[in-house]
Amino acid sequence: MSRNRIIIVTIGIMLSLFLASMEATVVATAMPTIVGQLGGLEQYSWVFAAYMLASTTTVPLYGKLSDLYGRRKIYIIAMGLFLAGSVWCGIANSMTELIIARGLQGIGAGGIMPIAFILIGEMFTLEQRSRIQGVFSGVWGVSSIIGPLLGGFIVEQLSWHWVFLINIFPGTIAGALVMFGWHEQAQGQERRAIDYAGAVLLSAAVIALLLGLEFESSSGLILIGVSIILFIALLWVELRASDPVVPLHLFKDRLFFATIFHGMLTGWALYGFISFTPLFVQSVLNTNAMQAGITITPLLLGWVAGSIVGTRLLLKVGYLKLAWLGTILVVAASFCMATVSANTGQTWMMIFLGLLGIGMGFCIPPFLIAVQTTVERKYLGTATSFMQFSRSMGGTLGVSVMGAALATRLTSNLTASGLDPNLVTQLLEPTTSQLLIDEGVRLAVANAINLVFVIGFIAAALSLIAVFIAPRIKLEDRPQTSPVSAD
Repeated sequence: MSRNRIIIVTIGIMLSLFLASMEATVVATAMPTIVGQLGGLEQYSWVFAAYMLASTTTVPLYGKLSDLYGRRKIYIIAMGLFLAGSVWCGIANSMTELIIARGLQGIGAGGIMPIAFILIGEMFTLEQRSRIQGVFSGVWGVSSIIGPLLGGFIVEQLSWHWVFLINIFPGTIAGALVMFGWHEQAQGQERRAIDYAGAVLLSAAVIALLLGLEFESSSGLILIGVSIILFIALLWVELRASDPVVPLHLFKDRLFFATIFHGMLTGWALYGFISFTPLFVQSVLNTNAMQAGITITPLLLGWVAGSIVGTRLLLKVGYLKLAWLGTILVVAASFCMATVSANTGQTWMMIFLGLLGIGMGFCIPPFLIAVQTTVERKYLGTATSFMQFSRSMGGTLGVSVMGAALATRLTSNLTASGLDPNLVTQLLEPTTSQLLIDEGVRLAVANAINLVFVIGFIAAALSLIAVFIAPRIKLEDRPQTSPVSAD
């Protein structure tokens, strides 16, 4: 592709990443207010889980489809679904409707992020990817600052509905730039068939597992049992498929296996802290939506700083040393978050989350660049999408398990204290006088969310195992990679 086309596509990808970052911070800061107005605290985690469930199950499918039919066409379809879901979220009038709309939004989001990184992997060489990472990190930095502030402003001055509607303009521009700028590269001589059976089984197995984690008593156990059977059937089908949607052969590679394992565990911790920190800050520390958003900002800014510095050092010190450093910082920050209580100040939480972000910035990009550099080009889309899938899957599992733990512990705390569970919703309603809320309710919420943070720390600690088994290799460009042309 020409240099001009690469610039156009790069801008489109930047807008896509901007959307992804905004989605995480804006929605997280708005959720306590949404629950306060629509009710349904017991469905709090479902607003995140529905989005992550849909995006998680579709990520590997998008990667495979982009390998078969080209990046541009699949990217446009994904962006269209994402924007349609955003509009539906913006006009939702109930928590149930919002959850369904978030599912549609997630189906589109499942293709935006992985295809964006696939395009980066195809357009730039190893050295160029290391340099360009700083530019993309800058996008995360800008949206990290704007997202929480804009989310808080919209919730307080306009309406939470606009938190979703703001996606329309940048999403439309990003889609247009990629559509007109991307020049489809040859996908090879062979025409590979779509593994429909594997796609259906993968989606059904993941959905059954996550629903099983959400439901209580026998229904949940039955669904988990069904998911196990479906996963076994998926394995049987994929071992016999000519071109499986689940790249089992790639898991034989230690680097790819370690990357997937690491992504699931760090994603579990990351999404858990992002999802439940605003709830803690607003309900326990008695702040507004904007302050809750500001609390998350250091995490994303730390990620920016870590990725900029880390990718500059990648070719000098090797990907594995950066992965060790970043993961250790993630574990340390997660431990600090696990010690948070009702007496912890907001400033300390911002410091802990900033450290978490720096760690993520050091450990996530090196694994991504390492896999994209070593995998065969015909599997680039599948491998990249599965890296995104692993992090999303870990996050979805994490939010589901943490949400269930929160509900169980909170109900137990309130019952033991003889308090009305409806008082929790009043903590999140801006019009409620905080002086009228029993202090016992606030302490009950703090104790329940503390359990959530402990679970996040355990997941982060286990990610050290993934770094331990990762191979020590020197990264070199694939012969198929073409540098940017100067015309």
